Order: sequence, then C-alpha cells, then structure tokens
Amino acid sequence: MPDIHVSAAVIVDEADRVLVVRKHGTTRFMQPGGKPEAGESAAETLIRELHEELGVLLVESDLRPLGRFVAAAANEPGHRVVADAFAVSIDPDAVAVQAELAELRWITPDDVTMLPLAPLSLEYLLPLAWPGLAR
Repeated sequence: MPDIHVSAAVIVDEADRVLVVRKHGTTRFMQPGGKPEAGESAAETLIRELHEELGVLLVESDLRPLGRFVAAAANEPGHRVVADAFAVSIDPDAVAVQAELAELRWITPDDVTMLPLAPLSLEYLLPLAWPGLAR
C-alpha cells in the first residue's frame, strides 16, 4: 500500500473542543495539516500548512511532538497516511478557512459519532486529545 506522508495538528481549545477541517471536494473531516514540500521537516510542513489553511502564524517552539501514526488514507483509496502529529495551542477566534479548506469545526466527543471523520483522526489523533475516547 503506498504511503502518503503528512504533518497534522491536534488543536484543543480551552473548552476541550478539537479543531477539524474538511477540504474542498471531500466528505471527511480531519486534523489540519498537509503534505511536505521538498526539503521540509515535519514541523516546517505543519507551520506552513497551518498558515496557508487557517491563517495562523506559528514557530517551531509552538509545536509539541505527539509521535508518528499510520492509518488508512481518508481521500486516497488504497493508500496509507503516515502522519507526524503535533499538539498546538491557538486562539479559536484566530482561525479562518483558507486555501483548499471548505469548512472547519470545533468538535466535542459527542460529535464523533455524527461526523464523517478520517481514520487517522478516529483511531489515533482524537484519542490523544480525549483519552476517554480511545477505542
């Protein structure tokens, strides 16, 4: 199965909500982030992607590494996503949908069963934000 490498942000606000996004032409919500450009580190990729997608300006010291996770890709059948995940704190009022994003939502654990979510989010990233959600 071909791998798609990405960097992803687990962003939890003061109300314990997690930010998820949906890209144009897709149905599943996932953590913000994206694919690296040539020569970028995982942290550099995430900083660039969060700026492009959400208008947020961060530096590497704003990111807390959570690990590398592998799951079925949400939008590329027959592929796996290999994600370097980072915890990030941002002001919920500072984010805006930009670039390839169609929508963003701040969700609670109650939203998980009602929202189409990417396998990576369901299996690994949301349980990091909400340990009681672990499957």
